[in-house]
Amino acid sequence: MESSSTPPTLSFPGNMASKKVITVFGATGAQGGSVARAILESKKFAVRAVTRDVTRPKALELQRLGAEVVKGDLNDKASVDSALKGAYGVFLVTNFWDALNKDKEVFQGKLVADTAKHLGLKHVVYSGLENVKRLTDGKLQVPHFDSKGEVEEYFWSIGIPTTSVRVAAYFENFLTAWRPVKASDGDYYTLAVPMGDVPMDGISVADIGAAVSNIFNSPEEFLGKAVGLSAEALTVQQYADVLSKVLGKKVRDAKITPEVFEKLGFPAAKEIADMCRFYQMKPDRDVKLTHRLNPKVKSFSQFISENQGAFKGM
Repeated sequence: MESSSTPPTLSFPGNMASKKVITVFGATGAQGGSVARAILESKKFAVRAVTRDVTRPKALELQRLGAEVVKGDLNDKASVDSALKGAYGVFLVTNFWDALNKDKEVFQGKLVADTAKHLGLKHVVYSGLENVKRLTDGKLQVPHFDSKGEVEEYFWSIGIPTTSVRVAAYFENFLTAWRPVKASDGDYYTLAVPMGDVPMDGISVADIGAAVSNIFNSPEEFLGKAVGLSAEALTVQQYADVLSKVLGKKVRDAKITPEVFEKLGFPAAKEIADMCRFYQMKPDRDVKLTHRLNPKVKSFSQFISENQGAFKGM
């Protein structure tokens, strides 16, 4: 049979029109941005990047990399509808800290779930977490986990093809909230993370994207599953040892208990204490699988080496 003189569009690898579209919410944020860039790099899917402000430098950068950048708002049904129309899949991350409001985060997640169901999306990757309140019969409450847990359960319950990625504590926290603090009684620093001697899983937010991109590439393996992402699990003293070595300063575990931590009086103190109590119960984070999904995932030591500048003036 003679071959047709006009090759089918699919034979052009650079042709965006021939690729299935993945909508990425929060595409100018840390996690969504990492996912959008990784999917663009893998070249298997087209990316529709959703952001509230399409003129932001990060939005323009995604456009330059080949994403379709659209304005969208997770609180608005029409906006979510248009962001998901014609898409094959979606990556959803919501930001509890944006409004510090559990109900708002649940509303946003359920709106995307209902829309995805209505439009027949084939693969949702949701940045979820455990519903700690339900799992501990109300003994612990971690609102920024619980809201995501509730949404995750809703995705499963209405029968959407979903993978939930449950991300470990961000290494980035050690540059901000968990930064070593100068001790008042000597020439050393302390890390105040109430974990006792239980190892705590961690990962750099920048390394999440490649893992999520590979989950989209292997739906048959990951649909219907919850995947815990972690680069490695270290005790607070081991985190301190890495900081000491890389920064050339003495850093120690402050050995603070959750009971003392929750009385520190800042707004999320009780929530972080309960989160660490939950981490001490060793929720499922899979270091081996994470390394398979992203072979270039950074260790804490590599991460701190690359971010030494953040500790200037320590």
